[in-house]
Order: sequence, then C-alpha cells, then structure tokens
Amino acid sequence: MQDYARRMQGDFEGGKENGRGTAVITRTKPKTKKPSLYRVLILNDDYTPMEFVVHVLERFFQKDHEAATRIMLHVHNHGVGECGVYTFEVAETKVSQVMDFARQHQHPLQCVMEKK
Repeated sequence: MQDYARRMQGDFEGGKENGRGTAVITRTKPKTKKPSLYRVLILNDDYTPMEFVVHVLERFFQKDHEAATRIMLHVHNHGVGECGVYTFEVAETKVSQVMDFARQHQHPLQCVMEKK
C-alpha cells in the first residue's frame, strides 16, 4: 500500500524513487527520411516515330500535346529527354509500362530511370 501511495504522489520514475516528487517523460520523434527520387528518361533511336513518342508522353506521363512535343524534340535533338521525376516504385512502373507498350507496337523505344 505504501508503494502505491508513493506512485500516486509522483515519487517514482521508471520504478525507482527520484526524491523530487516529479516524473520525467521523454518522447523521441521518429526521424522520417524523404524517399529518393528518380528521373525517368526516354532515349533517342532512329526507328521509333516521333508521333509514337508524343503519344507515350501524353498517355503515361500526362503531358499535354505541346509539352509532349517539346520533350520529344529534345530527345530527338539531344539523344535523351526527361519525362518526369518520381519515387522509385512509380518510376519503375512507368519505365515498365512504356517499354511494354513500345514492344506491343514493335518499336525499339528505350525508357530508363536514374537516381536524381
């Protein structure tokens, strides 16, 4: 009964007397880390039609026609163009979708991802 009375008065901290009549509670905040981001890139080739690349950019990267055309021309002129920046899982999915779609339509279009 005496132990119970002391606990009710706050004389215990973690099961031991602290002698001051107060208890200290510490909370640690979990440290969250932002996920790494990945750039999804389309690579130029000499066989995939420009219109198909524009279609891919509109369909899988939600680009409007003007933005898709601009990216396609950048790919055509510079050999590579960025479609977007995503978390790993989203980037991996988009690369897979683009590659599968290109193969279904018998185009050698290459889509890759790289850590930003």
